[in-house]
Amino acid sequence: MVSDILTTIQNQIHTFSKGQKLIANYILESYDKAAFMTASKLGKTVNVSESTVVRFAAELGFDGYPSMQKTLQELVRNKLTSVQRIEVANDRIGNQDVVATVLQSDINAIRMTSESLDRREMAASVDAILQAKHIYIVGVRSSAAIASYLNFYFRNIFQNVCLVNPAATSEMFEQMLRVTRGDVIIGISLPRYSSSTVKLMQYARASGAVVIAITDKRDAPAGKLADHVLLAKSDMVSVVDSLVAPMSVVNALIVSVGRRQEKQLTKTFEDLERIWEDYEVYERVE
Repeated sequence: MVSDILTTIQNQIHTFSKGQKLIANYILESYDKAAFMTASKLGKTVNVSESTVVRFAAELGFDGYPSMQKTLQELVRNKLTSVQRIEVANDRIGNQDVVATVLQSDINAIRMTSESLDRREMAASVDAILQAKHIYIVGVRSSAAIASYLNFYFRNIFQNVCLVNPAATSEMFEQMLRVTRGDVIIGISLPRYSSSTVKLMQYARASGAVVIAITDKRDAPAGKLADHVLLAKSDMVSVVDSLVAPMSVVNALIVSVGRRQEKQLTKTFEDLERIWEDYEVYERVE
């Protein structure tokens, strides 16, 4: 219902009570603000009772106000421009302490990720990665930082890793020209979803590769394409999206793979430690 909640409200508005029409009109005009209001605050804003707001959500087919609110929030995160996101975030934070608000948001995202991440999907993803002929990692825009981080550690574990450079879309396809059955692509796709990442995942899937998505929900564009989905909750913080939970999922993936490759990984880092020592890669700390 995420994509059409506003259409649903518009189509049903003639059936609503007077109070429900006040709620409907406010959401249609200011859904970006309504998405982050409690039922009580929304009711006070349009001068109706909290119970009227709850009944309105039920009228739309939701099992409660929190479900409707979540749907509105997903709509906000996926559709707003960067300028609109700043305005919404400023209104949401208000006079609260910015640091505390952002950190609490990150804490909540990690907690929700821990609860929603399917451990069987993680195990299946690890199996696919360990069996892969080649591992392709894709992440563009803000997700490029996570993709680069994953590539840094995977290259110390495997010899068959390719970080797809987020240049022009055509060049990204050229880097994946030889992807085939037996390969794995790990696509990192978070709101606002990059079309380039989704297109590359579509190409890899059509070529027979196993597709792993790190995304915020199963029915996200990348989630719909994937053989395995690793859910990482991401909350909007002003113009940026929090990457804390996705990074934690990537850390868990790296550690899970490393535990399965313990002997090889130990030998690799023994060699690396000698190189780092010989070439003074790190500062000596007394």
